[in-house]
Amino acid sequence: MTDQFAYSFPWPLEGHEGQEPLSEEKNEDGKSLKNPQHGIVSKAYEEFPDPLTKGRRGGFDIHIYHFQNNPDQAAYARALWERIRREFPELRIYRFFDQPVGPHPVAMFEVNIFTPAQFGAFIPWLIVNRGPLSALIHPNTVELEEERNHTQRATWLGERIPLDLRLFKLMKEAHEKRELEAEQKGKQSL
Repeated sequence: MTDQFAYSFPWPLEGHEGQEPLSEEKNEDGKSLKNPQHGIVSKAYEEFPDPLTKGRRGGFDIHIYHFQNNPDQAAYARALWERIRREFPELRIYRFFDQPVGPHPVAMFEVNIFTPAQFGAFIPWLIVNRGPLSALIHPNTVELEEERNHTQRATWLGERIPLDLRLFKLMKEAHEKRELEAEQKGKQSL
């Protein structure tokens, strides 16, 4: 479980201060509230919000897990992998792993999503078609925040599978060490 106090968060209403209070008027269904209509749709329909990447890495990774020692799950996962490759060829789909890899404690395959439209099409499809498998959906951000992206910013379809977070700590330490060495090298050349 992620420590909710480990990260800072921007205020949700940042940039929307000083607006008129919202109405409590209900729609015809008698339950939902009427929202102010201003004729402008959120730009989140067209591009992922900052700090998500918008380039070749993709805005989101989806890891679809199967227990490699369960032949029924392995067969279902392989069939799902093939179906995704056939139905969503525009997405980046990696090879089918039949054993744990990286921070993932069981076998999986990965799908990258590049646009909000792809996310909006693929995630509902996956919800309906994932069968007995679990999936981790996490953003990719421009900052090197892999642990946060895989925990606090992530969401799950199905049962949550605990990740081996040690790898992220080692990656962060190695990155900080490279930055320090580059800084020291820069000072020496002056």
